[in-house]
Amino acid sequence: MSVPTPDSIVTALRWRYATKVFDPARRIPAETWAALEQSLVLTPSSFGLQPWQFLVVENPAVRAELRAKSWGQGQVTDASHFVVFAARTDLSVEDISGWVARLAGVQGTTPETLAPMQGMIEGFVSSMPQEARHTWNVRQVYIALGQFMTTAALLGIDTCPMEGLDPNAYDQILGLEDSGYATAVACAVGYRSEDDHTARRPKARYEADNVIRRIV
Repeated sequence: MSVPTPDSIVTALRWRYATKVFDPARRIPAETWAALEQSLVLTPSSFGLQPWQFLVVENPAVRAELRAKSWGQGQVTDASHFVVFAARTDLSVEDISGWVARLAGVQGTTPETLAPMQGMIEGFVSSMPQEARHTWNVRQVYIALGQFMTTAALLGIDTCPMEGLDPNAYDQILGLEDSGYATAVACAVGYRSEDDHTARRPKARYEADNVIRRIV
């Protein structure tokens, strides 16, 4: 496995910004997009439960509807790809047992062998009210968003995370109502337009000493 250099990682992160104007004529190559999808699949989550779905919205008419529910932001329709990050609205015993069965199959063991772990997860999850479980799931989704955006930057792909949207309207348009999932955030993905003047602005961040504390 080839490992990026520290300098190349920092350079990619400095280059990354929340793209305001995408070039609608440029499409992400299939091989590159496949790697970005795998960055979502491989995202870590608490207990490995993966309480999410990632909706890659390809239909132009649907994207136009979503744009209208995103305060008219052009990134929704102009970017090469548009992903809606949906979180589980709850976590049930069935969700947990389904994950344990998957884990057992991949690791070549049996669900019975993993029963102690399953019981521990069920106890932890059941200690929270449903609203808290949904909030917990949403926090997991943001781990996926961060991994996705970092992967994109390393590949030279632009992104724009988007919370400026009507999640209830998104749920209706995407058929998420009563599905057990709800819109949390979205991300436009593609290539910056040369007309996006914000791309040339210096990145403003506090110095490391302002945000990093060393406990020695």
